[in-house]
Amino acid sequence: MPAALSLALANDAERNWRRGYARRDIGGIGVAVVDQASAFAELREAIVEGGHVKLAFCNANLVNVASGDAGLRRSLATFLVLADGIGVDLGSWLLHGTPFPANLNGTDFFPAFFAAEARPLSVGLLGGRPGVADRAVEQLARRYPRHRFRVVGHGYHAPDEEGRLLDGLKADRPDLLLVAMGNPVQERFIAWKLNAQHCAVAAGVGALFDFFAGEVPRAPERMRKARLEWIYRLWLEPRRLWRRYVLGNPAFLARMTRQYLAGGR
Repeated sequence: MPAALSLALANDAERNWRRGYARRDIGGIGVAVVDQASAFAELREAIVEGGHVKLAFCNANLVNVASGDAGLRRSLATFLVLADGIGVDLGSWLLHGTPFPANLNGTDFFPAFFAAEARPLSVGLLGGRPGVADRAVEQLARRYPRHRFRVVGHGYHAPDEEGRLLDGLKADRPDLLLVAMGNPVQERFIAWKLNAQHCAVAAGVGALFDFFAGEVPRAPERMRKARLEWIYRLWLEPRRLWRRYVLGNPAFLARMTRQYLAGGR
């Protein structure tokens, strides 16, 4: 990592620490101890005051991905990282003796944020398969007409197109930029390519556009309340997700156990 980039990340991390929220170490990632209202307030402050927040959602998969990538963990130290899923809560129980205040998964977090914000927001969507973001924008515009949603680009842009994409963000700076490129590509892109010139809030959102566009259905409400939506997703897309869940969940629990035995609490 270039020295200038390392210094910029360190400065961003210091600014985030001064925000005042506590963090818990889950597999080397500092996850914020905040409820939904506090997380909304962080985003709202950046939007209203012209600041910049990098946002990530930490689930078991992100912990697994970051476990062998020290650079990614350093980058995530500059983010507001929210607890997403039952796995991270289990890790918090084991390592810190208590769960996180709220399960802040992006699939529910952003619809709630859009509904709660009376101030009109400009929201950019970047990533996903070609056409998915367009369908997501159509659905979002119907559900939240006071906000302005636009497609910035799909997730398969060529390297030589990146400069034009970033210049476009500077020219029409959104309040919120949703980046759907999957872990860890989206987190690296946000950490290395985006700053306050491009958007107020940059959030890594994984497959969120598929849900917004209606490409992938949500689990039944009973499963969501039981925090078992991952089982439903695995049932829908076993070939794509078996490695993430069937292999990844035991690997995550093993990592939490090793951290505990090493004095993680």
